[in-house]
Amino acid sequence: MSVAEELANPPPAKLHVQNVTKVYHGSSQTVTALENINLQVKEGEFVCLLGASGCGKSTLLNLIAGLEKPTEGSIHADGQEVTGPGRQRMVMFQEHALFPWLNVLGNVMFGLKLKPNLTDPERQEVARYYLRLVGLEKFVNANVHELSGGMKQRVALARALAPNPRMLLMDEPFAALDGMTREQLYSDLQNIQQKREKTVVFVTHNVREAVCLGDRVVLFTPRPGRIHAEYRVNLPRERDINDVAVAQLASAITVELKKHTTKQA
Repeated sequence: MSVAEELANPPPAKLHVQNVTKVYHGSSQTVTALENINLQVKEGEFVCLLGASGCGKSTLLNLIAGLEKPTEGSIHADGQEVTGPGRQRMVMFQEHALFPWLNVLGNVMFGLKLKPNLTDPERQEVARYYLRLVGLEKFVNANVHELSGGMKQRVALARALAPNPRMLLMDEPFAALDGMTREQLYSDLQNIQQKREKTVVFVTHNVREAVCLGDRVVLFTPRPGRIHAEYRVNLPRERDINDVAVAQLASAITVELKKHTTKQA
């Protein structure tokens, strides 16, 4: 058994967002990005935040990550108020943000600096375990510039998972990839989330992607962002984005999304 498997796997986190409003004060105008957001995420739940560009869903993810602070309201992860970044909440952005001076193994090991109790050989073993998990065990010594876009995102996913966080926060991580690569990563992410039992909050503007991945889809209105509706996705896993059932639910959500967007226009 590997070190990664032997390490105590922390239980997935739960999240409570209460009455959160976020206002940005600029030199020429004041913008309310989010208004009175209330959201609860259960342990091990995969929740997708869905809405048009500019609706505040990425802002909410940054607040959950502790990268920004709410103007009003509070956010609690496992009963503790979020006041800044924490190692139990790892973020994966649209850009892979890999270090070009480190190879694949070095990039994943870098994230393990959050685990000071591990020796260097143990960090290497854990990094290799997660690279196997994302299908990159043959590329541990490759340089970043030698990888395709999808492979870079796999490395970024392995780096986010390696410290064994209780919550994974993902901000449109597959938006820049081609369709075939995205579909493979949808499969990989579902398998990994089920195997490692992580709570996931995933931001997207792609309706089918949200239905394919999420246990629940939370629909946001245009700015100021408010929660307009929630949809429980009661479809068996592993889901394929091209499944008829996925397309049918995505179609129903799209109708509601367009209806509200038209009202705002």
